[in-house]
Amino acid sequence: MGFGDLKSPAGLQLLNTYLADKSYIEGYVPSQADVAVFEAVGAPPPADLYHALRWYNHIKSYEKQKASLPGVKKALGKYGPADVEDTTGAGGDSKDDDDIDLFGSDEEEESEEARRLREERLAQYESKKAKKPALVAKSSLLLDVKPWDDETDMAKLEECVRSIQADGLVWGSSKLVPVGYGIKKLQIQCVVEDDKVGTDMLEEKITAFEDYVQSMDVAAFNKI
Repeated sequence: MGFGDLKSPAGLQLLNTYLADKSYIEGYVPSQADVAVFEAVGAPPPADLYHALRWYNHIKSYEKQKASLPGVKKALGKYGPADVEDTTGAGGDSKDDDDIDLFGSDEEEESEEARRLREERLAQYESKKAKKPALVAKSSLLLDVKPWDDETDMAKLEECVRSIQADGLVWGSSKLVPVGYGIKKLQIQCVVEDDKVGTDMLEEKITAFEDYVQSMDVAAFNKI
């Protein structure tokens, strides 16, 4: 398993493809797997690799909490697609990121003209990148919200769930589904913007209504 060299275009492209139908490296919540890959990437992916960039920005928002995220950090080769060797950091002759010449100059000292051309090209690249419309990554979720017992007021439970409002969250249709012994669970759909709303946030807010809600599970997760 692995992503190859995550500081190379090929490695970032592989990461982008891997995240096309996933919000996280493993599972449905941020974990130490995301921290390990995030640290290996080191810098925001290019704007055209929007799945990888969306994931990078999302994990970056957990920077202060990364030590408390669940899981155990493993070697990079333990994450990602099978049969891909992880070569991040390989090669004894590589330079630090700050020393890399983006335009491939082999001279230690460049002329004033070469420096001017390099700066013009860099400015043109940044301008072109800034003009690209940002693609908003969204997901459709189907949530199972379970009550404590058959005496729970399910109308009130649904009212509590729908009272949760957040930028990037839209509630959809719902229904009650029997689970046995006269108990019914609330099955409710929602659409979220991946950079703004995560399943962990939804679970925290929904289960906060502890008088009505016993637990919340993600029954279905689909990229839009």
